[in-house]
Amino acid sequence: MSKIPPPFRIGHGYDLHRLEPIAPDGSGRPFVLGGLAFEHDRGPVGHSDGDALLHAITDALLGALGEEDIGQLFPDTDPTHDGADSRRFLDAARRRVDEAGFEIGNLDATVILERPKIGPRKQELRLQLATLLDVDPNRVNLKGKTHEKVDAVGEGRAIEVHVIVLLCRRDEPSTG
Repeated sequence: MSKIPPPFRIGHGYDLHRLEPIAPDGSGRPFVLGGLAFEHDRGPVGHSDGDALLHAITDALLGALGEEDIGQLFPDTDPTHDGADSRRFLDAARRRVDEAGFEIGNLDATVILERPKIGPRKQELRLQLATLLDVDPNRVNLKGKTHEKVDAVGEGRAIEVHVIVLLCRRDEPSTG
């Protein structure tokens, strides 16, 4: 059996958060996606800031490495994660990718929600993700979809995100 790690690793990440009116009218937190604040009357219900896009990316990176998932590394039973900025989770996963000798080949994300529409901020989101992941923006793809008014997502009561990531073994050791 070969001890040499494969040159490529693929990971899939998924997240779903219920959307409710923002406090004090409900238990929703301010709507954050990809680390960017969006104006919306509803927000995610979650232990951290509820950023479903960053949660799915974090899980995709960890999955590609064959490591524990976001819920195991940052459990919602730990009060230190209450309201936490999800960029912290993503940064931890990105460091693990680097330490394992990989880099992001590309990332493809699909955000499914009725509102707010991400189309007007799609390029801003792609650039934000590229910055957070320390990759060229051409390695990040982002799509916005709806559920055509079907189920909780389609009724605007939830957000769903799918992410696929390809990791490529670096030719040189990391300097950071």
